[in-house]
Amino acid sequence: MADCAVVTTPGPDVSDGIDVAPLVRRAAAGDKAAWEGLVDQFSRLLWAMTRDFRLAEVDAADVVQATWLRLLEHIDRIEYPERIGSWLATTARHECLRHIAASKKLTPVDDHDIVFSGPAAHQPEIEERLLAEERAQAVRAAVATLPTRSQRLLELLIADPPVSYTEISAQLGLPVGSIGPTRGRCLERLRLILRPV
Repeated sequence: MADCAVVTTPGPDVSDGIDVAPLVRRAAAGDKAAWEGLVDQFSRLLWAMTRDFRLAEVDAADVVQATWLRLLEHIDRIEYPERIGSWLATTARHECLRHIAASKKLTPVDDHDIVFSGPAAHQPEIEERLLAEERAQAVRAAVATLPTRSQRLLELLIADPPVSYTEISAQLGLPVGSIGPTRGRCLERLRLILRPV
């Protein structure tokens, strides 16, 4: 994984005077206390990195967790264990960028006031609109597969302003009493067409 590559420049990290290389080696060998020592030593660094990216607390927690997971996946391949702090910082930065890109929270905006004082667009509202548009498009496509007379009946039934059954009967040549049952059959056919496979 390119963004979790090991640090390739030797030299110790500044870690409150603690030699972290033995911790890394012991953690790689499965020493739980050594792993907890690494977490204690570097958690503040990872949380500080998420603050630099101004992530929400829940997103920051995801990034910190993902960074520790990356270390767990790669700990036996760390080339310079004494530089684990740099490795963690680089990995956390990549995770922050990945998280921001995945959540599509970067929105180019020209107006400074909108960004800093206006209400932010809600991602769920956008997704709901897109889903509603997809559903509407699927319904339109399904209606297009119905016979022309059935399509016209449905159009008249949802017309605004409403069209009376008498007018529908006159336009389509259907008895008033058969409009309801015909509508029911049309809707049932649409349900079958739109049923997920």
